[in-house]
Amino acid sequence: MPDSILSGFPGPLLLFSPSGTLLTAQPEETPLAQALADGHAAEAQALVAVCASSRHANQGTVQIEAGDGLYTFDLTVLPLPDGRVAMLGREVTLHHNLRAALVESRQRYKDFVEISSDFAWETGIDGTFVFVSPRGALGHPAADLIGRDPVDLVMERDAQTGIPFSTHVPIEHGEVWVRRVDGAPVCVTVAARPIFDRSGRWIGTRGVCRDVTTERERDLQLARARNRERIVNHIVRTFRDEVDPNNMLNVAAETLARGMGASDCHIFRRPSETLEESHPSELPAGLIPGARYGALPYLSSLPVLDALDRGEELVEIEVEGRQVLAVASRHHHRVNGAVVLYRVMERGNWGVDDRFLLSDLADQIGIANEQIAAHESIVRLSRTDSLTGLFNRRAFFEEMDRRHKRLQRTSSFAALLYVDLDNFKMVNDVHGHAAGDAVLQLVRDMLLGNTRPTDLVARLGGDEFAVWLEGGTRDVAEDKARLLLSMAERLLRPRSGNPDYPLGVSIGIAVYDPVHPESLHDLMARADQAMYSVKKTGKLGVAVAEHPVRTA
Repeated sequence: MPDSILSGFPGPLLLFSPSGTLLTAQPEETPLAQALADGHAAEAQALVAVCASSRHANQGTVQIEAGDGLYTFDLTVLPLPDGRVAMLGREVTLHHNLRAALVESRQRYKDFVEISSDFAWETGIDGTFVFVSPRGALGHPAADLIGRDPVDLVMERDAQTGIPFSTHVPIEHGEVWVRRVDGAPVCVTVAARPIFDRSGRWIGTRGVCRDVTTERERDLQLARARNRERIVNHIVRTFRDEVDPNNMLNVAAETLARGMGASDCHIFRRPSETLEESHPSELPAGLIPGARYGALPYLSSLPVLDALDRGEELVEIEVEGRQVLAVASRHHHRVNGAVVLYRVMERGNWGVDDRFLLSDLADQIGIANEQIAAHESIVRLSRTDSLTGLFNRRAFFEEMDRRHKRLQRTSSFAALLYVDLDNFKMVNDVHGHAAGDAVLQLVRDMLLGNTRPTDLVARLGGDEFAVWLEGGTRDVAEDKARLLLSMAERLLRPRSGNPDYPLGVSIGIAVYDPVHPESLHDLMARADQAMYSVKKTGKLGVAVAEHPVRTA
């Protein structure tokens, strides 16, 4: 082959001696020529050696590393008649890189599809699967799905997108509920593209699906939790905004019933210790009625309270044709009440959200119950004498004022007795203050033991007591006073500090007569005058204040 023909080759041209030595290269500055000149192109040199020895043309591809990167050359090696070897090179770096990039991108795309989706699929013109990812879908092997209509798998679909497996428009974020091989529902998101032939006719759809069931269930649970929180906050804020503790549970009962779709609501609570001692509860767990909304009486909740008292955490039963949901309220892990809700049968059974909601609200009711019990204790302490537990002066006069106003409306009788201890100071001086305190408590027992729950008994201060006899006439008041004098003779005299100064009582009586109405101030003044009249005439006796004579 004449050298003139070779010289017209557009790519790198290199001539080698029969022994493989590089003779010439055109152009000389190509990376291939430079590498061969430096002895770094072993693969290219091997092609030359094979051609020189076999005298047959040879081809190959080599990569040459240069300072500015990696070059790829397709080489054709030809034997020349004079024994030399010609190497014709064609740089294919760009082509090679593009092809490698395409292969890599296809693999990357495949990897991304596999990672980002649970399965890829394609349907044909008849709407059935013609391709499914090799690992299958929804528990089905891929082979079992080929030729199957996707409609068989669909449980619920988006009204707008319809069946995404046969869509004629692109879908980016479709969502459909499908059925697993075991029948369990699965929510999948779908990205799909329709396939059209050159004439624009639809011939199928391709897409990928990803299982988002867990995410949707979590989203649903979060939404339900947020809704419960919203209801709890509204209900709690409503009854906590109530200023009067005594009305707090009434507001809570109504708000609970309305907020949870109940026809009736009963709230029970544990009373303060002082109230529990004076008014023992007859209901299970020592509870007392706290508040009620609706027409059902408290007694309707007795079976529910019995169940809670047996240790049941949540009670769901049917009572008087209503569905009942009840839970105990607690404070610091101690049961201090109960919340009972009634729902008419037409509203259906209580749901999971109702149970969670009532449990959350019961904790708030437990806090409210504790606050009310604390308020009761504070009120009781502020209205009672610390030694005897009787009404103190302020509370007694407040109650007297309320009852006196009622007397004016009802035209009823009442009697006020002032009871003052005689020679009490000597008990303290001789026997000590502990003995004096014991005497005061004994007087309390005497007064409480001979009065009714409707009457009022108070320690006004020191050794002075008062008794209000509701509906008491003069005869009733005098009989009561004589009985107290007799008991004082028997119980108090032995505790005297000095026999010459016996311990006893002086009693002054003033009777409210509706025929002779008078102010509370006048009634109290008459009782006080009667008591001091006994003191002036020797003590240990009774005096009844007469009504003042009214002149025309």
